[in-house]
Amino acid sequence: MTSPLPPQSPQAPHAPHAPQTPKPSFPRRHARTQRFSLGAPRAFTVSPDGSRVVFLRSRSGTDRESVLWVLDLDAAARTEPAARTEPAERVAADPAALLHGASEQLSAEERARRERSRESGAGIVGYATDAAVELAAFALSGRLFTAELRAGTARELPVPAPVIDPRPAPDGRHVAYVSGGALRVVGAEGEDDRALAEPDPGPGGEPGTVAYGIAEFIAAEEMGRSRGFWWSPESDRLLVARVDDAPVRRWWIADPAHPDREPSPVAYPAAGTPNADVRLFVLGLDGSRTEVEWDRARYPYLARVHWSSAGAPLLLVQARDQRDQLYLAVNPDTGATRMVHADEDPDWLELLPGVPAWTPSGQLVRIADEGGARVLTVGERPLTGPQLQVRAVLDIADEDLLVAASAGAAAKSPETGETHVYRVNELGVERVSQEPGVHSAVRSGGVTVLVSARPEHPGAQVQVVRDGKQLAQIASYAERPDITPRLTLTEAGARRIPCAVLLPTHYQEEDGPLPVLLDPYGGPHHARVVAAHNPYLTSQWFADQGFAVLVADGRGTPGRTPAWEKEIRDDLASVVLEDQVDALRSLAGEFPFDLSRVAIRGWSFGGYLAGLAALRRPDVFHAAIVGAPVTDQRLYDTHYTERYLGDPHAQPEVYAANSLVTDEGLSGAAEPACPMMIVHGLADDNVVMAHTLRLSSALLAAGRPHEVLPLSGVTHMTPQEQVAENLLLLQVDFLKRALGL
Repeated sequence: MTSPLPPQSPQAPHAPHAPQTPKPSFPRRHARTQRFSLGAPRAFTVSPDGSRVVFLRSRSGTDRESVLWVLDLDAAARTEPAARTEPAERVAADPAALLHGASEQLSAEERARRERSRESGAGIVGYATDAAVELAAFALSGRLFTAELRAGTARELPVPAPVIDPRPAPDGRHVAYVSGGALRVVGAEGEDDRALAEPDPGPGGEPGTVAYGIAEFIAAEEMGRSRGFWWSPESDRLLVARVDDAPVRRWWIADPAHPDREPSPVAYPAAGTPNADVRLFVLGLDGSRTEVEWDRARYPYLARVHWSSAGAPLLLVQARDQRDQLYLAVNPDTGATRMVHADEDPDWLELLPGVPAWTPSGQLVRIADEGGARVLTVGERPLTGPQLQVRAVLDIADEDLLVAASAGAAAKSPETGETHVYRVNELGVERVSQEPGVHSAVRSGGVTVLVSARPEHPGAQVQVVRDGKQLAQIASYAERPDITPRLTLTEAGARRIPCAVLLPTHYQEEDGPLPVLLDPYGGPHHARVVAAHNPYLTSQWFADQGFAVLVADGRGTPGRTPAWEKEIRDDLASVVLEDQVDALRSLAGEFPFDLSRVAIRGWSFGGYLAGLAALRRPDVFHAAIVGAPVTDQRLYDTHYTERYLGDPHAQPEVYAANSLVTDEGLSGAAEPACPMMIVHGLADDNVVMAHTLRLSSALLAAGRPHEVLPLSGVTHMTPQEQVAENLLLLQVDFLKRALGL
């Protein structure tokens, strides 16, 4: 067996008798740096004149508090040629200064919003700008602040707290925000604050069930829509969502570690139960109010809203079964809608970033599944073909579109794990990113910010480019990990399953076969096999404990083809599990896998997959770490679960077959029993603790040994430093015990 960790770098000599500070372990550094993401620049906005790039970045790799920065691209041009330097970065808003050193206080609504977006940072975690990118607005500690991006000054506007999601009007003269369930607007100088729409209180004067300007739970959690209001291009009115969650059943999240505290109510729309009632209104600054009309009974899901100067307000609304959807243009004066386009699919219609939208000439931009590929369509004409799997529209400018895409079924090479940026127009397709990796971009005013993560480099590199020439790089303050993944990207089996294999850093062939740890997610909307460095740090750490680690993206994961994703219709269980087993067995001849000692670990869908492996294939898997698993599909939300498994009232047998806790689900459990460690956060309001409790109860009733690790105060994320560190250490301990290492 090789050394579990690579040797540490030589330390500088200490003064005589000076105490040496032990170097933090990888698990501690990984937790403290939030997976080495703190200090990395993100959330870029480019001004339309191409002179400024606005972004967020904390001051170090262990600082959780993000600061608002401006990169002045014209700074060099304003100096004499002999004195020119790199374009200047400056702070536009510093949370520590604005709060005068006070600790940040978050409302329950803001904590819930951050949980939906998986935001674990602090400080300025999001911002919005006017059209000219002159004024930014953001919330800090529930208070409203604005920053003048040219001048570099920031100030607080006195408005009712707690403030959520402030957004300047395109002309920069007003800021709209949500507070107390009301959609409010205030002048950019802090004058004339007023509510444009506010909910009626409950019968006893308590907060009611209606809120304006927010995204309901499933929109934020599953649809990728985090917003609930949109300014008109003329800055005189807004489209505002009205959400009434009275129909949604209440669940209660208790904190068993503090029995003196009341449980928190959560309006949770479980599969087969009612959703929130969502309506849309046009609210004018003059006090006018017009409801937008569409067939909400047939198309209850408000999936996307787009309002630009290129055309009328544009909606994408979906049927509850997500097999048909309408693109609707809105008359903001009357609220009437007209159909622009309709889509149908026998399985489901995927929601993707950046669409729908209008081109400057008024043509509809959408992403469609046609001819076995996911293609970019403008008007009625596809502009890409089967060579690409389009994953997002990043920018639209003068009929020239910027998209993110991976290699499609007809690509000459698989480009395993890669995503690239492409320019697409009537003349053809041009790849912007060149190096192997995972790339994305933001573009405006002829300037492109290209963000590139590559397998050989920690973190991501950020280039600012104009006319193909680099103007600047935006520095990252993220810490460099001590671990470098020993990574092989490959494909497995007849289905060419994308895989990543990691071996111990110092492994030599003569060391012989290694116990295997499968480390998948394995489900919809998230690919684990990516051509980047940092996503494999934890996997490599496990490898350095003496494992060969296999990460496989089987059917159902994104980025391959629509058919690949939709193989899991009505079957989330057997298809994904089969692909994990196939990947393991087909690669056993190429890598030093000891198939007599195989474990699997996963979180969320990956936890569900690990539970499936333990119960249904103990002939293959000999230990499983089951993290925050969805064990009973009836307890997960409507938009996600019904997309794949349909209506539980119409297809109860499908839900039973895909469950880990029903008689049908446990009937597939085979002998010998596979040791399981089940881990769950008690404060999780997404995959609630009931999933694990029901699984543990069913396992106990079936006489199957297992252990449960409850995490007090932990949600679906595990940002707490000590919890995250010790959770990794406990997992290694369990694996070694279970596999007899």
